[in-house]
Amino acid sequence: MLLLDVDGVLTDGTIIYNGDGQEMKAFNIRDGAAIKWLQRAGLEVAILSGRNSAPVLVRAKELGIEKVIQSAYEKLPAFDKFLSESGCQADEVAYIGDDFHDLPVLKRAGFSACPADAVSEVKKTVDYVCRSKGGNGVIREVAELILKSQKKWQNILKRYMV
Repeated sequence: MLLLDVDGVLTDGTIIYNGDGQEMKAFNIRDGAAIKWLQRAGLEVAILSGRNSAPVLVRAKELGIEKVIQSAYEKLPAFDKFLSESGCQADEVAYIGDDFHDLPVLKRAGFSACPADAVSEVKKTVDYVCRSKGGNGVIREVAELILKSQKKWQNILKRYMV
C-alpha cells in the first residue's frame, strides 16, 4: 500500500483560486502514470490529506484511487483508523509526506519518503529523500523504488518496450 499526502507531494504545494473562488491544483502526469503502474502490479494507493479539496477527489477518481481521506490535519488518528478499516499493518504501508503534520505517520509507516523540498525535520526522519520536488515526479520516483524492490519493474517496462 502506498499512502500519499497531497499538498507538497502530489502537488508543488501551490493553491490557485479562480475568479469564482474555486480551488485548482496542478498534478504531474508522470506521477499519475506511476500510480497506475503500482495498481497494475497489485499495490493499493490511497490519499491522506490535511485539507479538503474537490480537485483531489477529481484526480483520485481519474486514477482509480478509492480511499481518499481528507480534512485529517491530525494525521496519526486518521492513519490508525485507515489501518483498522483496511486490514493493513503499519509496516505494510509506504507513506510520502513533506511537512510537520506528516511526521507521526512517517515514523509509523513501514517505509517513508519525502520530496527534495520537504522541511528539514521530515528529511531527517524518512527512509528516503527523493531527488524530485513535490509535484514534480515524487510519486514516480518512489513507485520505481517500490516496484524494483518487489521485482516488478521489468514487468512494467515490458509493456512499453518494442
